[in-house]
Amino acid sequence: MKKLFILPQLAVCATLAFAGFSAQAADVKGSADAGNGKVWLCIGCHSIPDYRADYPFTYQVPMIGGQNAPYIAAALAAYKKGERKHPTMRSIAASLSDQDMADIAEYYAAQNASSPNNPLK
Repeated sequence: MKKLFILPQLAVCATLAFAGFSAQAADVKGSADAGNGKVWLCIGCHSIPDYRADYPFTYQVPMIGGQNAPYIAAALAAYKKGERKHPTMRSIAASLSDQDMADIAEYYAAQNASSPNNPLK
């Protein structure tokens, strides 16, 4: 009978641990200036108008300048977790920290749709 009381306690502990992890990730503040030095892997695809990647399927690569920073950070996190399936994006996102993702997101949010999105200018 005592085993039944352990399960709710474990559930509470797991919930608190997850909430603490989520709060820690939410505290990361991005910097567009820092992101400028981190987008070198991004510009090869996301700075080319109407670019399509064709491995393993054909993907329309979006221009992400001016996109909402929280959306970009969430998309990168989803690629990192495997929730989004594009193989190249997944491997790139796997190498990024939460700070890197926040900085890249802020960099692209500071651009606009017609920006060349090229930090090398």
